[in-house]
Amino acid sequence: MTAPSFSSDRPKLRMRPKMDARRIRYGFPWVYGNEAVLDRRTKALTPGTLAVLEDEDRAPLGLVAVNPLSKIVGRMLDRDPNAIVDQAWFEARISRALSLRETLFDAPYYGLIHAEADGLPGVIIDRFGDTAVIQPNAAWADARLNDLVAAMQSVTQISNLIKNAGGRTRALEGLDDQNAVLTGQMPENPIPVPMNGATYMADVATGQKTGLFYDQRHNHAFAKSVAAGARVLDVFSHVGGFGLAALAGGAGSALCVDGSAPALSLAADGAVAMNADERFEARQGDAFDVLAALRDEGAQFDVVICDPPAFAPSKKALDAGLRAYERVARLATPLVAEGGILGLCSCSHAADLTRFRTASVRGIGRAGRSPVLLHTGFAGPDHPQLPQLAESGYLKALFFRL
Repeated sequence: MTAPSFSSDRPKLRMRPKMDARRIRYGFPWVYGNEAVLDRRTKALTPGTLAVLEDEDRAPLGLVAVNPLSKIVGRMLDRDPNAIVDQAWFEARISRALSLRETLFDAPYYGLIHAEADGLPGVIIDRFGDTAVIQPNAAWADARLNDLVAAMQSVTQISNLIKNAGGRTRALEGLDDQNAVLTGQMPENPIPVPMNGATYMADVATGQKTGLFYDQRHNHAFAKSVAAGARVLDVFSHVGGFGLAALAGGAGSALCVDGSAPALSLAADGAVAMNADERFEARQGDAFDVLAALRDEGAQFDVVICDPPAFAPSKKALDAGLRAYERVARLATPLVAEGGILGLCSCSHAADLTRFRTASVRGIGRAGRSPVLLHTGFAGPDHPQLPQLAESGYLKALFFRL
């Protein structure tokens, strides 16, 4: 059993003078490097070290994980500076998250842990039945992976736990990119995932991210609701997210476009599993090039949806990202039949809803069409937002009638 530890025994991370600590007290979970005193002792701390966060008057604010190598030098773990971060601590948070998901969903396919909003900063866990994929994207979680895995086994009884070490965030934290089987075994085949009446194939071994994007579930459902009898184009489709949902809603046809041949193969397998393969078509290629080619071909669709990767992953990339979103809208708009629907998505937290909507409308206008906004969507409730952290509300989906 872990011996008690008290705040006086722990390293301290102190906020610089004149830094307003109220936003930390009111729930903001991060301390940036320019807000903290980074003396020689603090810079020497091993990434992931637990420390007591103090304001400029040395009053404790809580327990943080410190990473001197990251722009986010402190991540709030617990408001109690004396908290013991052990297996029991992880179990409490996982149990709370699992209870919410079991209330929301009738099948064990969902995002189980969504980082700060579920009390585990930097940790993403997606569940695929008896398999879960863990992304420990912060140094503190990577260093305590054994306790996290033991807690997952205790709370969920999931057999296969897979570590996915891909992605930009781990590199920013100075972590490795080595995937691993933590418990159980790697599934030999893609996992069929039922969602919105469609069947998706999740490749947890070599697929993108954890293998599937659960955060779009409710936006897929809206697309399904307007797809009956429609000709549907799903651009940046990955494993067929919007296209397969549309087929489940009775679409007459769905064309999925993506740059990844393996992703499109999984989309095709999903269509077969749904007995919808005769209405499914795939086209591999650069999305911008394919949109232009379809326009030149005179192609028309009743529903067109574009769900690109994060064009603005940081504030530095914001202007270029907004231009890219505008370009997507401009190229997609001519493909939408009169009275049809155009869905545009962004997963860039740096591009807030207002900026993204403005870029989208500008692109539609430059293509000579007049839009009305039918629906604005966000990530599903298995990806809850921390209200104080704008970055947790990264996903936006806009559906226009043209």
